[in-house]
Amino acid sequence: MSKTRVIILCTHNSARSQMAEAFFKKYGDDVVEVHSAGFEPREISPYTIKALHEVGIDSSGQRSKTFREFFGKVQFGFVITVCKKAEGHCPVIFPGVKHILSWPFDDPAQVTGTEEEIMAKFREVRQEIEEKVKNWLAEYRVSMEGKI
Repeated sequence: MSKTRVIILCTHNSARSQMAEAFFKKYGDDVVEVHSAGFEPREISPYTIKALHEVGIDSSGQRSKTFREFFGKVQFGFVITVCKKAEGHCPVIFPGVKHILSWPFDDPAQVTGTEEEIMAKFREVRQEIEEKVKNWLAEYRVSMEGKI
């Protein structure tokens, strides 16, 4: 069985979409080929790298990417937006995609305060994303069993 292609989109591809990509790779590498991208990519946040490292994920192989790297080159089964701003672009950017999912998470990069307050928000969002990815993959695997 071939893997379903999934792209995770966010505005900057520096935090939420990077976390989602990492968790899809960790838990769903057997069923999905995952990528992440942004509309205005920026360097991956050091807080993202630290938050992933805390749960045993080495994100050194990940990089921030623009959606243009995939536009017209890769057909995706699912487009998942993890921020409201990215959500509005999807029908235009990826025409013909059958499944567009919206998973809006708080932007941890918008938090100000002490280092610990910022990390607390990154940890909170990381946990929410991990749970969402795990739950979605469990449902997806069940749906695929019926198609075999």
